[in-house]
Amino acid sequence: MPMFKSLIYSISAWIIPSIILITLVFAVVKKIPVYETFIDGAKDGLKVTVGIIPYLIAIITAVSMLRASGAIDLAARAFSGCLDYFKIPVDVVPIMFIRSLSGSAVLGLFSEIAGNFGPDAYATKLAAIMVGSSETTFYVLSVYFGAVGVKKFRHSLCAGVFADIIGIIAAVLVARWLFL
Repeated sequence: MPMFKSLIYSISAWIIPSIILITLVFAVVKKIPVYETFIDGAKDGLKVTVGIIPYLIAIITAVSMLRASGAIDLAARAFSGCLDYFKIPVDVVPIMFIRSLSGSAVLGLFSEIAGNFGPDAYATKLAAIMVGSSETTFYVLSVYFGAVGVKKFRHSLCAGVFADIIGIIAAVLVARWLFL
């Protein structure tokens, strides 16, 4: 086992430098101007970054407004009877709503839940499964479609929201099956 561990360590230490070296050798053999190509790629990347900043600001603002206004807490209280029936702790409701908007905001919410209840609590386990069972749909749509200039999402939005809903339902079912 120590030999295997040593081999894995060596591979992981040398894999990135090897890829870079192979790329440079290939570029030299093919007579590709490496530095100029890199600069052109960096310029294009900067243009894309500048292009998606408005979309990122919109998502961050929406998440902040939802949290600050108390809209999520209001929704949790409104659905508390239904949530109790399905054994869904009220504390995970913000994850259901925010996950589609922002991954980093959800990780913050998850950290709060884990800090408040501990790692072995049902709410923490359910929240962890929910975080892993869904995608940041609105973030992906706004950033990726914004980066390539697509204005009409067509069926992507419906498919993404449907997948998020199925992910939440699956997370609840899996958590109930495993932990209750």
